[in-house]
Amino acid sequence: MELAIGIIAGLAVGGIGALLVSRFVLASRVASARQEREELLAEAGRSADAIRREARVEAREEAVRLRADLDRELQERRREATETEQQAQLAARQAESRQAAVEQREQSLHGREAAIEKVVEETSQVRERQVAELERISGLTIQEAKTQLLERTEEVIRQEMGRLVRQAEEEAQTEAKRRAQTLVGDAIQRVAASHASEMTVSLVELPSDEMKGWVIGREGRNIRALESLTGVEFIIDDTPQAVVLSSFDGVRREIAKLTLSKLIEDGRIHPARIEEMYYRSKSEIDDVIRQAGEQAVFEANCGKMHDELVKLLGRLHFRTSYGQNVLKHTLEVAHLGGAMAAELGVGRKTVKRAALLHDIGKAVTHEVEGSHAAISTEFARKYGESPQVVHAVQAHHYEVQPETVEAVLLIAADAVSASRPGARGESLEHYIKRLQELEQIAAEKNGVERVYAIQAGREVRVMVKPSELDDDGAALLSHEIARDIEKQLEYPGQIKVTVIRESRATEFAK
Repeated sequence: MELAIGIIAGLAVGGIGALLVSRFVLASRVASARQEREELLAEAGRSADAIRREARVEAREEAVRLRADLDRELQERRREATETEQQAQLAARQAESRQAAVEQREQSLHGREAAIEKVVEETSQVRERQVAELERISGLTIQEAKTQLLERTEEVIRQEMGRLVRQAEEEAQTEAKRRAQTLVGDAIQRVAASHASEMTVSLVELPSDEMKGWVIGREGRNIRALESLTGVEFIIDDTPQAVVLSSFDGVRREIAKLTLSKLIEDGRIHPARIEEMYYRSKSEIDDVIRQAGEQAVFEANCGKMHDELVKLLGRLHFRTSYGQNVLKHTLEVAHLGGAMAAELGVGRKTVKRAALLHDIGKAVTHEVEGSHAAISTEFARKYGESPQVVHAVQAHHYEVQPETVEAVLLIAADAVSASRPGARGESLEHYIKRLQELEQIAAEKNGVERVYAIQAGREVRVMVKPSELDDDGAALLSHEIARDIEKQLEYPGQIKVTVIRESRATEFAK
């Protein structure tokens, strides 16, 4: 028991001792920390004082520098102001001297003006006396003398101008005729184009007249279905074993013809079968159109074209103009224009592409409003053709004036293809009307006695009165008639105007 009490007492004494030791250690550490803090505070104070001293020194130095800079700038401004003031004073002195010189010059001019007015007045009086004397001697007034002089001068100038025009025309015609014959002849001899005349109707033969009833159907349902689908008029009349298809659209007419041929071959004709055969025929014609367009581009040899342009070219295979197949005409123009361009050394590819596209608007003239030249121009521009090609297409019917050699060559090739014998058909009424208009334009001119339109309107021969027109006046008259024809009429190619005086007209009349 005593041993336990002793142990407990020992432990208590040990704990108290340990507590006292720890408190002493802690007190010594606190004292050390306080001493360290005071030393740090003292060091910070000394550092702050040093920084403040350095800042004051730097601030004083900066202030000194700024004051020196301001002094220099102020001196510079004062110097500039002094120079400006000196220049202004110099300019003022110069202005004063100029003003004095101007005033002196004005005084001199006033004196001269007075002297000139005096001389003018004296000259006017002398002139009036001279004019009065001339009027008395000649017996004519000034206006009458002026009129006579102008009339004589005009006559002399007109004769001289007519002589020069005739000389220049003769020289130009000689050279132009030689070159044109060579160029066009060479182009034509390279092109051997076939020609086929097509109409606006197609004929489908039937195995027998009984087939007409099958085509018409019960209460006309078959023929109504055919006309509704194809847009073509089916004419079933007294023509034996035949049905006539009528439409201005060659593509629709060809689809209708192929559809009816397939139905006749199949033997089953009813609305459902008609619709099936129609779409099958339409697909086949679309293939034909595409192949015709690709073949045309290949034959023209003018490079790759947009697919839509190729399709439009193929549609021209079923289009005619005055009985001339438009696709064949287009290829012919491309070959002619290419040959001419090669001879002249200009853009052969440009001429050929423009030739292929110049009538492409005719493929859709029944669907789009406007002239075929304007429609063709729009398609060429839309599908990325060059500006030279677009301009040539636009100018081929003079909707704009041709500005390039390629455009002029396209016009020439188009005229050659359209006007060659057998290329196009023309009604007698239109032909006679054109000749009458040509003769009427020439007959309205002064001094004209008789007019003859010959060579299908390609030449106009004018007989004039020799008492009213001489050779030079006749040359001028031919140019006036040519200009009037160009302004008032539309015609393919050129029209030759020949003016003949009476001595040669009598020989011609024989």
